[in-house]
Amino acid sequence: MSHDKISSGNNSQEKGVNRLLEEAAAESRRISHAIQAIAGTTSCKGVQIHGLKQWAIKNHVWLNDITELGEFSDRGSENEVYMDSIHQVVNKLNDFRYADDNLESFFQRINIHNVLFSDCAYILRGFTENREGKICAVLEQPFIRADREASIEEIAGALALMGFIPMCDGEYFTNGKVDIFDALPNNVLHGIDGNIFFIDTICLPSSSNYLDTYKSLSPNWET
Repeated sequence: MSHDKISSGNNSQEKGVNRLLEEAAAESRRISHAIQAIAGTTSCKGVQIHGLKQWAIKNHVWLNDITELGEFSDRGSENEVYMDSIHQVVNKLNDFRYADDNLESFFQRINIHNVLFSDCAYILRGFTENREGKICAVLEQPFIRADREASIEEIAGALALMGFIPMCDGEYFTNGKVDIFDALPNNVLHGIDGNIFFIDTICLPSSSNYLDTYKSLSPNWET
């Protein structure tokens, strides 16, 4: 079976377009360093999240009305999804579920995703509360014109072309530097142009114990 092309085209963001992501990451690190200096721990996700809300309000990137993001479409394990048909984008309200006890991994994974899958890169628009009242990052992503979900075989084939091999019976993929989780058909689309688009995977620096962390946080493993 032949495998389709990978979404890695020329949709890279211009320098400065995603500056807000860098600034928010820097504020998150500042909070983490301050907590570490005072309490001797980097486990401070809750403090970081509430600190980012205040930072977003101060910097006028706090969104009060989520209806401005488009029409509610779906609720995934970590995202509320809104379709903006006017601007042809998808807005995801990410509640930091997979960040574990520090937001550093959240910002890492967004940056890694944007490098690996530039045709469906994220832009941080700001912060808001989702329908459950949780503080979230608002991530904008291009709307992908797809005819179906990618198959497991297509996903594995596309990642193999990028140098990623399956681990633990395909629970995740790695190239030794980056691990990719949640590379499942509902998170990967087959575009009408024949490309494979990885729209909602979790990409993190390789770690020998992250699979256990992923299992503890993912609803796919809840009993």
